[in-house]
Amino acid sequence: MLKIYLGNMENAIYHPPTYFDNRYEDEWITNELSIRMIKAVDKSAVISSHLIQSPVLGPISIKELSGSVKTLMLMAFDQSGNVFNASVCGDDCAKWILSIAKTKDLTINLRHIMDFGNEDFEIEILNTGDIIHNMLEYVDIAGEYV
Repeated sequence: MLKIYLGNMENAIYHPPTYFDNRYEDEWITNELSIRMIKAVDKSAVISSHLIQSPVLGPISIKELSGSVKTLMLMAFDQSGNVFNASVCGDDCAKWILSIAKTKDLTINLRHIMDFGNEDFEIEILNTGDIIHNMLEYVDIAGEYV
């Protein structure tokens, strides 16, 4: 289940891309989920655990991936128990966040109103304890905290 803490959260990793650069493991990059996320979000192809082919930049290192993809991989694979600031992600990451949360309990910090789309979902808002099921319910609560 996805759990969101809205607004500034003490001890949340504020800039996940920097954390990622110092903590990622090679096998995260070649994991099928990462390959799909990198293709969808960065429009790039994984060549190996150390090389990405970008249509704009050409061959790039893992550290040159977008902050969005890095944060998604942390959400999927990091086992530290840290909460990551998902506001570094664009709305195109929302479906990936919901997908990751279907496979594991996932707590994130959001400092903006992310668009989770028109489909129903189940998210717990940690600020209030409410379980919400759609964007209208989400916006009603999130508007008070971000």
